[in-house]
Amino acid sequence: MSAPPHSPEQHQAEHPRRTRREQTRTAALIGLSILITVFAVLNLEDVKVNWIIGSGHAPLIIVIAISLLIGIVLTHFAERRSSRRR
Repeated sequence: MSAPPHSPEQHQAEHPRRTRREQTRTAALIGLSILITVFAVLNLEDVKVNWIIGSGHAPLIIVIAISLLIGIVLTHFAERRSSRRR
């Protein structure tokens, strides 16, 4: 036997609509992600990277991606730390 169809009210209760603020934030994050991706893809040449100990060559796209990830991780931990102090 098949299950009875859901009414529109039940469907909305299962999946609440996002607020305008959440939609705007999602759109901004998608736009920022696209800009970062385009920026990284346009910078494919090798660059010299100076580490604390030594140096080497790496594609600029990798340097950009690693820098972005480090920034995201540091921001995440900084926000968690500041929210604990409140």
